[in-house]
Amino acid sequence: MKKARQIVVGILGGALCGVSVLGCYPLVPAFFAALYLERVSSVMLMGFLYIGMIFFMPMTAVVKYGVTILVIAGVIRLIQWANDGCSALMAGGVAAGTTVILSFAGGLLEWRSQPAAPAVLLEGVFVFGAVILLNRLAHGALEWNPAPKEMEQEDGHKEERLINYAESFQGLSQIFQSMSVKQSQNTAEELGRIQNELTGKLCAGCESCAICWERDSTPLYGILSQMITSIWHTGHPETETEEKLGEYCMKSRDMIEEAVHVFERTSLNRAWYNRLLENRQVIAEQLDAMAYIMQDCAREERQLDVQERGALAEIRYRAKEQGILVEELHLVEMVDGHLKLQAKLRSSMGGCISLKSFLNAASHALERKMRAAAETRTFIAKEPMEFLFYEDTDYRSVQGIARIKKDGAQISGDNFSFLELERGELLMGLSDGMGSGSAACRESEMVLDLVERFLEAGFSAETAIRMMNSAMVMKGENDLYSTVDLCKINLYSGQACLYKIGAAATFIKRETEVECITSDSLPVGAETKLDLKPSEVQLSCGDFVVMVTDGVLEYLHVPKPEETMQEIIESIQTNNPGILAKRIMERVMLFTGGTARDDMTVLASCIWDKA
Repeated sequence: MKKARQIVVGILGGALCGVSVLGCYPLVPAFFAALYLERVSSVMLMGFLYIGMIFFMPMTAVVKYGVTILVIAGVIRLIQWANDGCSALMAGGVAAGTTVILSFAGGLLEWRSQPAAPAVLLEGVFVFGAVILLNRLAHGALEWNPAPKEMEQEDGHKEERLINYAESFQGLSQIFQSMSVKQSQNTAEELGRIQNELTGKLCAGCESCAICWERDSTPLYGILSQMITSIWHTGHPETETEEKLGEYCMKSRDMIEEAVHVFERTSLNRAWYNRLLENRQVIAEQLDAMAYIMQDCAREERQLDVQERGALAEIRYRAKEQGILVEELHLVEMVDGHLKLQAKLRSSMGGCISLKSFLNAASHALERKMRAAAETRTFIAKEPMEFLFYEDTDYRSVQGIARIKKDGAQISGDNFSFLELERGELLMGLSDGMGSGSAACRESEMVLDLVERFLEAGFSAETAIRMMNSAMVMKGENDLYSTVDLCKINLYSGQACLYKIGAAATFIKRETEVECITSDSLPVGAETKLDLKPSEVQLSCGDFVVMVTDGVLEYLHVPKPEETMQEIIESIQTNNPGILAKRIMERVMLFTGGTARDDMTVLASCIWDKA
């Protein structure tokens, strides 16, 4: 397709050779310079232009403009070799200067039909402006692509299907939830069933059954009921009830032993039944998580190649002037409304070009500051490479940490995480494993690792926490639990969401004011269904977020440790989160007398406006 367009453009160039203004043919050098910058085949372009000049121009003009386009090609090529690229402004200057110089040279050689000096100068001005304008037009014509409407319709159908799937999984989850009502105690109906089972098994074959039960005034009903109730509450019958039963039943000892065995079996069955119900709840939670994942996928990123075609063409144009060839370029709007740019780039002259040149071109064309993804190469080489760019955030973050192991412990049971996601979010994570040592460390490390994996895969924080909790409930190893304290900071808006699952208080420091945020939820893995209601806080430039484990607060040995911690943080004046965390730990150790009876960790993070 592009080759056909180049042929059409070449034919158009040959036709423009017949356009004369005051004895000049300014469109010839202007058209050649503009198309040469777009890397149209120079041999083909010169061939069409020379044919047009021979047909439409006098011989002196053919010689003049033939030499002109050769000089223009050589000079532009030299500039591209030296600078890795040539701008339209520079190419326009080269074309105008070459045309004027050769026109005056023809006059000195007394060639026939040479234009006057004013016409030559006007021709130079015209060529300069025409190169810039024609290069823009040629770039748009050669890079234009039709809109992929079928792909947009297909994406719409996929979104609808995913939403339907999510609703189906939520329906299944509700069914499992309705089946998951635990039995914590024996019901009256079950106690009656146990009594019937006892009498049917022992009394039916007894020769005294008619004597004991056929009388309407027999007290066995009440005595047996008291015995069963006593075994239900204490695991064995009361002495008084046992003696009464012996007075009326010759097999009282067998009756009591059988009743105890029945209750043992009933308790065991109830435990297994409740375990089954717990598994149903876990399955329901997993189905809910699957529904959340599908809803996340339904809110898919939207491709803007069609809507922002002009901006993409501008990026290609500016990149080309920097010596960068754009082989593929896609603009995507992420779920949060910010932009992502995918590009396949290579240098036009084979040298290495700084990635900053392309970033400047993209930022100017999109009117938004862009940044390269983490671990991206900083140079564009001659081999095509894929690059990923994101809309730059308004804030940057700085973190600090202070931690102390429990006295005598080889390893801390606390684990922490600072994870800056490509979508412009900072995740602070702190997990305190139950107890201390390697077992607690493994448990807390596993919790944070699961959350990080889900977040890096693109899931929301709520979905990541639900999936992690389901995994920990199913694991259920030796009743080891871990607290989870997560703070997700949006570096575009400064909005912070705090998710606290069995965790200690978090503190927000704004200049001299400190806010305390607490929660009373259980640790992860302790219950199948989490009540995820994050605390939302709006941060601004210079605000600190301080997270601590329970070992820091518990051993302050004061009636209200949260208030004491607020006073400690208020008294520390620093702009460095590392220093803040270290000084907090130093103050806490003064309260403990220099001993650490538990693992203690302090995380601090501060956000600042980007200059």
